[in-house]
Amino acid sequence: MGLLNEAKTMIKDNIREYGMYIALLVIILVFTVMTDGLFMSSRNISNLLDSTGYIAVLAVGMTLVIVIRHIDLSVGFAAGFLGAIAAILLTQAGVPVYLTIPIILVLGILVGLLNGVLIASIGIPSFVATLAGMLIFRGALLQVTEKTGTIIIKDDHFNALGNGFIPSLMEVNGLHLLSLIVGAVGILLYIYSEFSNRSNKLKYKFDVPSKGIFAIKLIFVSAIIAYITWILAGYNGFSWTVVIMVLVVVIYYFLSTKTVLGRHIYAVGSNPEAAHLSGINVKKITYIVFGSMGMLSALSGILFTARLQSATTTAGTLFELDAIAAAYVGGVSAAGGVGKVTGAIIGAIVMASLSSGMNLLGVGISYQYMIRGAVLAGAVIFDVMTRKKRG
Repeated sequence: MGLLNEAKTMIKDNIREYGMYIALLVIILVFTVMTDGLFMSSRNISNLLDSTGYIAVLAVGMTLVIVIRHIDLSVGFAAGFLGAIAAILLTQAGVPVYLTIPIILVLGILVGLLNGVLIASIGIPSFVATLAGMLIFRGALLQVTEKTGTIIIKDDHFNALGNGFIPSLMEVNGLHLLSLIVGAVGILLYIYSEFSNRSNKLKYKFDVPSKGIFAIKLIFVSAIIAYITWILAGYNGFSWTVVIMVLVVVIYYFLSTKTVLGRHIYAVGSNPEAAHLSGINVKKITYIVFGSMGMLSALSGILFTARLQSATTTAGTLFELDAIAAAYVGGVSAAGGVGKVTGAIIGAIVMASLSSGMNLLGVGISYQYMIRGAVLAGAVIFDVMTRKKRG
């Protein structure tokens, strides 16, 4: 009973964080039952994660933008435009893929820094500055694609980023060995990270969960990673999209939770004036966050263009809204200062799971939009209510 009471207290005190995991679990169970297990098939889970990739990458950057009390509406068409530039470099300019990708990422950083200058230095509200960027990039995308329309990409290495899978090395009972190894390494790194965090908290006399709850959490999360690994290893293994998505989450999780920069970002989000008075350069933090958002927009554009194996005139449409929705469903607060990049990924998977499940059930697209809108509204209402209770 002691463990049960402690678990209830933990969930109650961290309802914002745990709520989205509970929601995802409920969605998975409901769709698995309603589709007679088809939802959790290897093919569907693989496709679901691949289709989540380019939005999840954007959602990670958008979370930090919202944390510092701003918004970026330009990311969708910036991704579409930069993806089209990548296609032009590969097909018309003959630039090799290993140069194209860094060039596009640097262009993305420059785009983000431009937004940062408009917002932090000139003082234009982020909504207006990025709305202007959205319109500019939409026009730029049409400009570079209007002559040829869809630009087909035939570079196998580039297209593998959106459609390829890591090599299997060999198969063990029909399972891809390298994917199993990657999953096992992921579990070991997770366990090491949790033990490291726990020892640091104990060192500085912070409260930590009991050993029983800690062990249950380790086993539960490790089992989820192992199960997803097993499912994917039975199909084609981990895709390059999933590998890139996980790397982005790991890097941004480290930067946002383990570095001085991360602490400064959350300090600016919690109270910009107090952060400024304490010596934090608020303008610099704004530049960094928007530069990062621009780079992730470029990466999203690369992943989406590679997935389609082409650049189209409509690439990037509504990406920004999907990213914002994923960030809010993932637990970021509209008031700023609260939100985790891991939550953004869960939010993106929640939204993608809703779409995938409803597609399998044959739900009409009109109802899909309404249901996803209701889920987003519910997430924000939940955020407001939890803040009121704590206030």
